[in-house]
Amino acid sequence: MLNDQHILRAFDRDLESVQAMIMKMGGLVEAALADAAKALETQDEALAEQVRRGDAAIDALESDVNTECARLIALRGPIAGDLRTVLTVMKIASSLERCGDYAKNLAKRSLLLGTMTPIPGAAGSIRRLARQVGLLLKDALDAFIARDPGLAEDVRQRDHEVDQMYNALFREFLTFMLEDPRNISACMHLHFIAKNIERVGDHATTIAEQVIYLTTGALPGEARPKADLTQDGLQSGGQG
Repeated sequence: MLNDQHILRAFDRDLESVQAMIMKMGGLVEAALADAAKALETQDEALAEQVRRGDAAIDALESDVNTECARLIALRGPIAGDLRTVLTVMKIASSLERCGDYAKNLAKRSLLLGTMTPIPGAAGSIRRLARQVGLLLKDALDAFIARDPGLAEDVRQRDHEVDQMYNALFREFLTFMLEDPRNISACMHLHFIAKNIERVGDHATTIAEQVIYLTTGALPGEARPKADLTQDGLQSGGQG
């Protein structure tokens, strides 16, 4: 009995360590997204380059999380809720790593846009979209740490607002392209940036759904509302 309690306490300590890595990852991703949007708006090449280089730290943390989770499974043999927690942590780390990639792509494209004719108001709109998505990501991670399915469900529902902002931007860029063909290159880059940020929102929602699964044992029954009217009418930015 005492040995079982010792193993349980050791598992909890290990889990706390992994969760600390997740929160560090989340903080780095949130900062990268905000800094990349700021670099676009201010045309700060040094800040964009800092975001691009910083992605390596996010990748390294994901690797550390996966290594530690594999060790936890092998050493502690978690079952039921404990195993669900470890698997959820690995999925969250994967989502955060992808979000870091999107922030890096945003920074890369912001450097390219510095050589093109600016599109009025576009950088500010991108920054507002990034801020909204950053809040989604923060709340999704807060829901994970607090094991709060209510906050997680709130994140799921708010993803609809991000989709609406993205669709409005898409229509705005389309208008600029139709008005003057010289705007096409810049607007295409801006669309790819907006799409990447919208995808970060999707990953935040995926994290929220994992929190609901973790706390209730079941994934949400109904699909979250989506409002992407573009249907990828322009090819998304990929991994640039």
